[in-house]
Amino acid sequence: MKMMSGKVAAMAALLLAHHVAWAAEVDEAREALQTTDEDVTQEKNLEEVFQAAEKQYSLLPSGEMSLNFSANYNYYRDDRIDIAIDENTGDISRFRIEQDAQHAFSSALSLDYGIWNNLTFNTRLPVSYKYDTQKDVSQAALGDVSFSLRYQPFPVKPGAMNTTLYTTLSTPTGDSPYDINVNEEVSSGSGYYSVGAGVSASKVIDPVVLFGSLGYTYAFDATGLNQVRGGEILNEVQPGDSVNFSMGLAYSLSYEVSLSASYQQSYNFETNFLFEDYTAASEDSTSSVINTSLGLRTSSNRIVNLSFGFGLTEDSPDVLLGLSLPIDFSGLKPGA
Repeated sequence: MKMMSGKVAAMAALLLAHHVAWAAEVDEAREALQTTDEDVTQEKNLEEVFQAAEKQYSLLPSGEMSLNFSANYNYYRDDRIDIAIDENTGDISRFRIEQDAQHAFSSALSLDYGIWNNLTFNTRLPVSYKYDTQKDVSQAALGDVSFSLRYQPFPVKPGAMNTTLYTTLSTPTGDSPYDINVNEEVSSGSGYYSVGAGVSASKVIDPVVLFGSLGYTYAFDATGLNQVRGGEILNEVQPGDSVNFSMGLAYSLSYEVSLSASYQQSYNFETNFLFEDYTAASEDSTSSVINTSLGLRTSSNRIVNLSFGFGLTEDSPDVLLGLSLPIDFSGLKPGA
């Protein structure tokens, strides 16, 4: 009987540790799956593709500025098993399936400035609104502000590959998931600094455009924490790095209308959660998303994109909707 109780206690402890690590992993996966600043978005690729046919470099000319607005909606759905086992008798005192859904609305202003004809600086200011059905909590807050550089080493030539190098710094300006009350609040940021770098490429094979990207993101540790999670105190988080890539094609129906489809995948390495008494680790995770987009050219230099996507893995959003369009300001035009 003592041997059986010991096994039950060990199993209960294992389930508890697994539940804490798994819950943390779900939170990390949700943050990672939202379109991050270091990812090369489909809209950026399409924008460069259409511009490439019009000037020597497809980035902004030196001294010019542009402002873009984007809005996105993501829907997440999860089923969680909540189980409690008595260490002495081995009886299951609680067993239930928690259904959790989260609606995430986000918008962002993205400002580009052409330093040189082949070097563009970008800063992105996001704002998000989230509603968690399980907690019955909603919150609107500033997200993680990012800064990036995009560089084209070679001029665009007809029939040749158009290559762009990029690097991004993401700052933890949003509400950190490691500073909030996890039972009563939702986060709007990642909670840590990260830097990313990669390359994107596109090639025009009239009337089809092929494009893709590959990138790597390094995440800095989040230290000095004092968050209560499951009755334990979280002191530090060592987020795992990630590798992301995308590929797709755009088909031009006419000068004004184009359709595109892309596949995006991110592989996130193990994340360590350092509590006062022990360390929990989440396993590596993979997120995969299929995206489709409708591009409408409303003027010679204006492209409006409407997108729809869905996740292929459990770590991915179930539904993604997006809109992006440029904003014209006379003060941003050269010579204004």
